[in-house]
Parts: sequence; C-alpha cells; structure tokens
Amino acid sequence: MFKPVRILQVSLLNLLLAGCAATHTNPSAGDTAVAQPPTDASTETGTLPLTIPEPSASIQAGQSIPGNSGFLQPNGQLTPNIQAYAQEVARVRGIPLDHVETLLKQAQYNATAAKLMTPSKTRIRRSWVTYRNRFVEPIRINAGTEFWTANKAMLDQTASSYGVPPSIIVAIIGVETIYGRITGNFRVLDALATLGFRHPDTRRPERSQLFRDQLADLMELDYQNKLDASQVQGSFAGAMGLPQFMPGSLMRYAADGDNDGRIDLLYSVDDAIVSVARFLRLHGWVPGLPVFAPATLPQDPQALVAGGLFPTLDWAQLQHQGAQLRPMQGNTGANSATDTSQEWMQHKLGIVDLLDEPRNLAEYRVGTPNFFAITHYNRSYFYATSVADLAQALADHMGYGWPN
Repeated sequence: MFKPVRILQVSLLNLLLAGCAATHTNPSAGDTAVAQPPTDASTETGTLPLTIPEPSASIQAGQSIPGNSGFLQPNGQLTPNIQAYAQEVARVRGIPLDHVETLLKQAQYNATAAKLMTPSKTRIRRSWVTYRNRFVEPIRINAGTEFWTANKAMLDQTASSYGVPPSIIVAIIGVETIYGRITGNFRVLDALATLGFRHPDTRRPERSQLFRDQLADLMELDYQNKLDASQVQGSFAGAMGLPQFMPGSLMRYAADGDNDGRIDLLYSVDDAIVSVARFLRLHGWVPGLPVFAPATLPQDPQALVAGGLFPTLDWAQLQHQGAQLRPMQGNTGANSATDTSQEWMQHKLGIVDLLDEPRNLAEYRVGTPNFFAITHYNRSYFYATSVADLAQALADHMGYGWPN
C-alpha cells in the first residue's frame, strides 16, 4: 500500500525494499486441526460464490500537518483537526463518538514510524537481483517447506476450495513475515495516527488520506470487537499478522479458516492461510493459470510495458510484436503451461519489467491475470515476481503444488 514504487498490501519487509527491526512472534508450527471449509467456499475446486466487498466510505475530514507534535491540546482534548475527523468517523461509520474519541486520545506520535516512511532524499536505484535475493533464499525456502509440511492438510483444502496453489499462499506468508517470525512491534493505533495526521511526505497528501481511512477501519474493527485497537501490534505502516493485512483488508477480505467464530491473523495459521487465498481470488486470481506465460519476447520489449495493476494486452498483439511460445520440457511449474492446455492465451496479459539499474540490465516476463492478482497484495512488480519465484522453489522442494 505505501511503497517506493508500487504497493497495496504493506509488508514490514518490503516497504522500503529492506527489512526493519521487529520483535519476533512465533505461532505454533505444529500440525493444525483441519476444520470444515469456510462457509463461503464450495467443495468444487476453485469454485466459490464470492462477492467482492464494498469499500468503506473514505473519511474526508482531518488532514496531515507537518511536524512531530502529539494529537491532543494542553487541556487533554483532541486538536480541532482531529476532532473534526473523529466526528466524521462516528457519523459515517456508525460508531459512537465517545468510542472514537477514547481511542484517538490514546494514540501517540511514533517518531520511528514517521522516520521509516520519510522519502529518501536521493533516488534509490532499483535492483531486481538484489531484491530477489532477499526473499528467494535458503532461510525462507527451508522455513517455508517446514510451514507447508506442518499445515499441509489446511493448505491442500484451501487450494481445492479457492483454486490458489499452496505454494503461492506459503510464499506470500514467507515474504511478508517469514512465517510469523517478524510481524512488527508497532502499536497499529499509533502508526496509523502518526502517518494519517503527521505524514512526513507533504508532497503526497493522498498517502496520509489512505492512512486516515485505515485508522477509521481499525476503530470500526475495535467497535465490532474484532480486535483491540489499544493493543494490537503490527508493522510501522499498520499491517498485521502473519500475512500483514491492513485493517481495511482484514475487514473486507480476511476469513475464519478454523471456524472458531473469530478471525485471528496473528495466532491462527488457518485463518491466515484462507485469508491470503480469499484475498487473491477476490482480486482476480484465475484457478489453473500460470503466473507467467511460457513465452519469449522480442529483443526490446520495453515499449510493451504498460505498468499498472491490470493486464491490457492480448496474446495476438504480443505475437504481432514478435512474441513466441516457448517450447516446454517437463514440469516447469510456476512459469509454464502444458502444451495441451494454453488457457492463458484467452486472457489479458502484461509485460513485467524487472530492472537492475546498477548493472544496466533488465529481465522481462509475460504476466497473466494471476501475476496481477498478486500485485494487488503489494503493487511492486519485484514483490509479485519474488512471490512467484519463491513459490516455485517451495513447490520444487515439496514435489507438488506448483503455481500453475
């Protein structure tokens, strides 16, 4: 959601293309009891009666003011700017005003969150090779294999219900938090209030607006007794749990995977697994498609790069520009389709550019709708490609579940 290049779903590790210090939380890695499929899932592979949730109303009152001051007046009341915000949250979200005010009065300015969100004074040269090596590496591959083995039954059940391969689910949780080892030690209330009312990037007011809306989502979840906003911790940008969901994503896309009547993305591995799959399906994941089409591109495909979160090209267009189907040899998993099933050709495609500016190199791939579904989790092409590559490595170790 809040990234140097493209972000939607914020990751503690990805936001600035580097890890941040955090306390380590270790959920149980033991075998998880398999509950019945979530109520919104059928038993037919990849067939779900899913309804895309409506977004919550944006809060227009309030603004970000430069500085590091707190949120209260000397008399202990909210500043006029934040009081106006509180009143609109109460009115628009249907939360009692005193409940909103009580939470906002507890919020404290977090200088570390502000510092970590401060834009670099110099442009950072992008390096796909460096980025990939941070996430597709032995620690995550080994930990991911253990996580997959420990939660195999739930992962297989979720893959059957949602049509999202287990390797993709495991890879996302691995990239986000190394399977719960790094979930963040910032109080989410403080982080969101800081970035909503004291955002360090005054040139991008839409960013502080986004954080104020997420803060409203957090307070709504608190009012609904779905979390304790005065206690819940997460990343410096406010993302929570094993899959690092922002409050709005938790509200609209998370699922009760273990059917215990509540959603706990920090301590319930089942909830985290099903929530990741549900998020991807609701953002365009197509069961059975590869993440990358097995195609070779013309010598200079940069002109075909459109950017953005949605594919726009047809396979016929790419062929006209010189793209060719790559010969298939054996099971190439995440980045392939079989010779007899080329369903991806019937879908929109997009060219993925992976630049390595320090080395003056670039790698290009053909992304299917499933690649772009991952970019709705985090808008960085580097991120989405790292997820696919880690998924491939994990599936190779497990011997099944390739993301194709």
